[in-house]
Amino acid sequence: MTTETTETTETTVPPGRDFASTSVPRHLARGVIGFGLIIGSIALVPYVGPASLLAAPLALIAFRGCPTCWMVGLAQTISRGRLERQCVDGVCTLAKAHPAADGNAQDTTSR
Repeated sequence: MTTETTETTETTVPPGRDFASTSVPRHLARGVIGFGLIIGSIALVPYVGPASLLAAPLALIAFRGCPTCWMVGLAQTISRGRLERQCVDGVCTLAKAHPAADGNAQDTTSR
C-alpha cells in the first residue's frame, strides 16, 4: 500500500500563457497603440483607400495576439504580485499573495 502526500506545485504561470507586461502603464500604452491602429486603419479607408487596412495587422503585434489576449494580459499585469495560483492535488485556486513572497515587502516582525 502506498501513501500519497499532498504536494503543492509551483505557483507560476506555465510558459506560453503569460500575456502580462512589466507595468500597467506600458500595457495600457500597447493597448492605445493597438486600438489606435485598428480604428485608424478603418477610419482612413474613405481617404486613403483599402491600402490603409494594411495598418490593422500591426495592431496584432501591439496586442501580442488579439484584443482578447491584450485584455487577459491587462488582468495578469494588474494582479501580478497580488494574487497567486495555488495548485493542490490537481485543484487550482487563486489566493492573495503572501507579503513575504514579494521581494520588496518589508519585514514587520521586528517592530
